[in-house]
Amino acid sequence: MSTELADRECTACTSDDDPLSGAELEELYDHLDADVWSVVDDHHLEGRYAFQDFRDALEFTYEVGELAEDEWHHPDLALTWGEVTVEMWTHKIDGLHETDFVMAARMDRMHEEYDEG
Repeated sequence: MSTELADRECTACTSDDDPLSGAELEELYDHLDADVWSVVDDHHLEGRYAFQDFRDALEFTYEVGELAEDEWHHPDLALTWGEVTVEMWTHKIDGLHETDFVMAARMDRMHEEYDEG
């Protein structure tokens, strides 16, 4: 996981911004945990985090929700026993923006605490 990417500021895009593609998209994706994240149709990110139990998955979901509110960038979340799935893209441009990758890197960082605990 890239600490540098997780430390970047989440910047809002405008409707004039183009969705990421090609080398720019791949460069940002290379900073994410490839065991968790995939890029689907160059349109959105899908992530799947594993946990030891339901309580940890629930707590992680809550932490992601707090992050989403702080940054005003809200992924789709699904919680099941021992697993949280995430789907994320920037709706304003109907595709991926750097902020999606920053948010994913921050989630990777949060998940590391559960692996250590």
